[in-house]
Amino acid sequence: MTSMNFRNTAPPNRAGIFFGYVGLVMAVSAVILTLTAPSIGDVLAVAPAAFWALAVLAVVVDALPLSPPGPRQSAIVVMSTCFSYAILFGWGLGPAIVVQILATAVSSWRCRYTVWRAGFNAAQYTLSLSAAWLVLIAINGTEMVAPNVPLPAEVQTLVAVVGSAVAWLLVNHTMVSLAVFLRFGRPFWKGFLGNLGNDTLGDGALLALGPVLLTAAMHNVWLTPLIALPLYGVYKNARLSNDMEDLSRTDPLTGLPNRTALQRWVDAEIAWYRERGGGVALLVCDLDRFKAVNDAMGHAIGDQLLIEVGRRLSANIREGEHLARLGGDEFAIVVTGAAADPVQVAERLGAALNEPVQIGEITIDVAGAIGVARCPEHGTDFEALMQHADVAMYEAKRRGDPVNVYAPESDQNTPERLSLLGDLRRTLEDDALPGIELYWQPQVSILTGEVLGVEALLRYRHPKQGKVDPEELISLAEHSAVMRLLTFRVLDNAIQQLATWSKEGLDLRASVNVSVRDLQNPTFVEGLTRRLVANDVAPSQLQLEITESALMADPRRVLTTLKGLEALGVALSLDDFGTGFSSLQHLRRLPVSEVKIDRSFVLGMDNESGDDAAIVRSIIDLAGSLGLRVVAEGVEDETTWRALAVLGCDIAQGWFHARPMPADQLSGWLHRYRPPNLLLPPVRAAEPLGPAAGS
Repeated sequence: MTSMNFRNTAPPNRAGIFFGYVGLVMAVSAVILTLTAPSIGDVLAVAPAAFWALAVLAVVVDALPLSPPGPRQSAIVVMSTCFSYAILFGWGLGPAIVVQILATAVSSWRCRYTVWRAGFNAAQYTLSLSAAWLVLIAINGTEMVAPNVPLPAEVQTLVAVVGSAVAWLLVNHTMVSLAVFLRFGRPFWKGFLGNLGNDTLGDGALLALGPVLLTAAMHNVWLTPLIALPLYGVYKNARLSNDMEDLSRTDPLTGLPNRTALQRWVDAEIAWYRERGGGVALLVCDLDRFKAVNDAMGHAIGDQLLIEVGRRLSANIREGEHLARLGGDEFAIVVTGAAADPVQVAERLGAALNEPVQIGEITIDVAGAIGVARCPEHGTDFEALMQHADVAMYEAKRRGDPVNVYAPESDQNTPERLSLLGDLRRTLEDDALPGIELYWQPQVSILTGEVLGVEALLRYRHPKQGKVDPEELISLAEHSAVMRLLTFRVLDNAIQQLATWSKEGLDLRASVNVSVRDLQNPTFVEGLTRRLVANDVAPSQLQLEITESALMADPRRVLTTLKGLEALGVALSLDDFGTGFSSLQHLRRLPVSEVKIDRSFVLGMDNESGDDAAIVRSIIDLAGSLGLRVVAEGVEDETTWRALAVLGCDIAQGWFHARPMPADQLSGWLHRYRPPNLLLPPVRAAEPLGPAAGS
């Protein structure tokens, strides 16, 4: 048996109508109770032991109402229905209503319902029993009232039982669906049909027990209490099922609801508010520097930090807000239409995180970035809101802002980009599919003009979109598993091309860019070794270019891979040097043999401010003092060439010598190439960076 458990929030324009409906239902039920009052006294005066046994059991079983799992808990399951239905068949409408009202009062007190809610539940049962009674009388007549013998097992009686049960179910379900419509604005037929199956199954099973209980009680009243045991078993099994479902929806570390519960909340709130013009927002919060806490202090401290963060967020959750832990250091908050503006909620929760956390004798500074996605502006289902809140959160991290609202223009995960990523994956998984190609740009010694090596540059031609910008392609792939496929395809092509050039008598070193995902892969060195051996290419012919940002992502794991590459004999170059924040400390301890000055500095060397030229000079001097080779990218003209020569740069790469070209064109270019006929001034010694330490 289900009875409604309404939330306290409702649109103001609906509240009056809803409570008017509640008052009307209660008034009608009061009239029915008044009309049946004379029969109640007559029955109670001569009621047999069977009646009292059923009545007492009805009240007792409703002392243990069962709330089904779910974010709303919009109903409770009570089992007095089977007893009041049995009394309806045996002793009439009035006694059945009285017993049901008493049982409802007990279950309402147990659930701490408000007076109006308890009254409405009692009234809905009164009307449901009345409808069942009218159908019963229409089919079997009044002789069904207070029979002196067990019910006959005739077809007419069976039809009366089924017909009255159907009437009870329809009236009860209709009243509940209408109440939900008036209270929250959810479409009537959607609510009616959506729960009809479950309500019919549960309530129908209880109603079917009514005639059986009456038959047993009239035959032998001592058999009646036996029903308590199977009903208690049903109750315990349902409670255990609820507990298990609660566990499946609870994060074991923090005790907060998990992602499964979060999705149910969001789905329920969207369905509840969207159709009546309300809104729902999803907030995703990710802690800053949590990985550093785990690495430096251990996972036990990290777990305690997450527990404390969960408590702190919970303490700041208000009505209309629901908190969940997604996993790792990510939390999520559902903000319903009854709560404050979601941006204000995010700012309040972000401020609560800013206070340091004390764990034993350790004080940890906590901060986080929160992304906000609103329904329906940013999505109309859980997956869309989750994805967009995640995008907004990462954008907040990138900007260094505590809160960021989703904006489509900052979302890289557009359908077009995702389609492009899928097409790229299919191309990489099938060697027969065209599209992936390497272009090669020479790297020339500034001092001698000799071609020392080439850099492999990725080119991708989409079957429909045509040429795709390499930077866009890399940014799309590097955050997915496609990056690994792409890297090894490039390495395969580069190593095979080195083998071909060796057979042609060309002795070149090829530089290939690798990403942080490659360097974090523990099997990367092993896979590279197999490819070199299979193509009979010496490791010294290959050079890998890495970026400072890759080193910062996970220095410990990256350093392990770099040492493996050094042991293999593959040279390493630090690409885009000068754009990161950790250059000095990494140059001292990493096995790199070369640094590449970012093209943005090289192209700006002739600026009047002289800032870029000063940066280039400093990089060349620093690398020279550490014994590292220096490559300048973006050498586009003779003026830049001469300026780099004066500063002592080793290698130039850029359009001044050659644009990137396919491998078949590179061979011809190498045969035609002649070093620039430039009268270069002698390279001056690098000036000291400053006074020696201790001077």
